[in-house]
Amino acid sequence: MKKKIGLFILLFVFGTSIWYLFIKPYDYLVTFKANTFPGTINQSIKLWSKSIDPSSKVIQDDIQNISYIFTINDSTYNYDWKLVPINDSTSKVKVYIKDINHSLINKIKIPFSETNFEKTTKRTLLNFNKMLTEHLKRFKVTVVGKGTFGGTYCAYIPIKSTQFQKAKGMMQNYSLLSNFVAMNKIKLNGTPMVEITKWNINTDSIHYNFCYPIIKSDSLPKHDIIKYKQLKIKPSLKAIYNGNYKTSDLAWYALIDYANKENIEIEYRPVEIFYNNPNMGGDELNWKTEVYMPIK
Repeated sequence: MKKKIGLFILLFVFGTSIWYLFIKPYDYLVTFKANTFPGTINQSIKLWSKSIDPSSKVIQDDIQNISYIFTINDSTYNYDWKLVPINDSTSKVKVYIKDINHSLINKIKIPFSETNFEKTTKRTLLNFNKMLTEHLKRFKVTVVGKGTFGGTYCAYIPIKSTQFQKAKGMMQNYSLLSNFVAMNKIKLNGTPMVEITKWNINTDSIHYNFCYPIIKSDSLPKHDIIKYKQLKIKPSLKAIYNGNYKTSDLAWYALIDYANKENIEIEYRPVEIFYNNPNMGGDELNWKTEVYMPIK
């Protein structure tokens, strides 16, 4: 009997060692909490990744699961991020780290001493957490709940870009659209807005219409780039975003998070209405954007 128990223990230890050294998919795990929803962390990881290694590769399965591969000196690291919402304002972040070039030696050393790999990992993630904390001070998202959007007629310019370049696309076309409206004495019927017509969440690519709400008329002038359309009335989820328009898409993720918790089916085609002129400056936390996510 004792021999069987001893053999079982030996096999268990041997099997565990084989799994730890050769099968376990990561070398080190870091867990921390962040005072925001997964979408903000998702976009922050992507911005931060470019500051670490401009040639880095980010692969996204969905909003809450991201793999980030980058190189420092002679080591290539794989960071697998799992972002788990805890409540409306807090998420748990788990980062599974692997040094692809030195994985085996790291696994051997880690149980016995604090390795350079551990020190580098802790320092890297502390820098990320510091950046995230500073970022959270620069905007605010308030989910209002259900609302209605639409019924507006507008002149618009269709644009293709990434989420990070959305504000740049607006600025590049601002003069064209505003001058066209002014020169043709077209009556405005609201503030500038953006209608997302296509959004690939995994690649952050978007198609959108940069719109000026106008009074519909039978004598509106034609233009090669500027078009007209009626925005249909749609029941939607609504949020208020306060902050720089460059990151107003963070409200999209807050609305997705809200919809998931409330079991509401939505269309990933958000609409943003901007109430402040960035050229006038001022405290960005006082800039207001209404954000709508259509309900299916």
